[in-house]
Amino acid sequence: MRKRLTITNLKKMKQDRNAISVLTAYDYPSAKLAEEAGIDVILVGDSLGNVVLGYDTTIPVTIDDIVYHTRAVARGAQQTFIVADMPFMTYGIGRESTLRNAAKIMQEGGAQAVKLEGGADIASDVSALVKAGIPVMGHIGLTPQSVHQLGGYKVQGKLDADAERLMNDAKALEEAGAFSIVLELVTEPLATMISEMLTIPIIGIGAGRGCDGQVLVYHDILQYSSPYFEKKFVKTYADIGTTIRNAIQSYVEEVKSGQFPEEAHVFSAQPAAIPALYGGANEGQKDPVNDKKDLPKKGVRLT
Repeated sequence: MRKRLTITNLKKMKQDRNAISVLTAYDYPSAKLAEEAGIDVILVGDSLGNVVLGYDTTIPVTIDDIVYHTRAVARGAQQTFIVADMPFMTYGIGRESTLRNAAKIMQEGGAQAVKLEGGADIASDVSALVKAGIPVMGHIGLTPQSVHQLGGYKVQGKLDADAERLMNDAKALEEAGAFSIVLELVTEPLATMISEMLTIPIIGIGAGRGCDGQVLVYHDILQYSSPYFEKKFVKTYADIGTTIRNAIQSYVEEVKSGQFPEEAHVFSAQPAAIPALYGGANEGQKDPVNDKKDLPKKGVRLT
């Protein structure tokens, strides 16, 4: 049984150029499979809103949603470092509320760290959480909770001004005490520069090859959705969606045709035992149902 990584281990992995593998998971079986496969870090992302709960964005995801799914993941991956997203409007709304919400995720969900979207604008929140003993992973670039403000899902850092802003955001998060940062949909040259500039691990998603690690969504690498939309930064490792759909279709067809269940799927019993099991009577035995006819009515005295 392996030992769970720590933020110290993760920082050393960057120093040793040992790439960090991160995968989202939202329930017990996916977390257990991820751990068995050797994943370094599991992220319980608010992306569960899109891929599990059926929302168009991550914004409707609540802290109770995150706690519920993190708790399930923690049961399935007991030896893996787990990071949980702080959902929309659970931070940046006052120091006390931010601390209380992060504590809820850690205490009730069982995460080892929380992740916040934003840069210099949330650095004070990151600093407060770190001082309270809560490890924080940052998230800059495309920040899904701000998708409406960003004008959609667009690659970040193409313009010089945007690139400079992202570099400043990354520095601010490191100075505030974040142990790692996710860079999402950022140009490869900029992501490489940030990775080299900072001493903490930079985890890329659609940010190219210069990062210290990569994170992808469980349902994306397995095409576990319908319909599945191709993404340039995702590599598909299995088409589970088609396999599941075909399997269910075969089940439906066999039920309709009477092919299922077969002999191998049913239970047999000795013929004489069946009536006794279901209230009947064997020859020479009293029938407990019919024998009730001979019992006296309530209130009648026996003589």
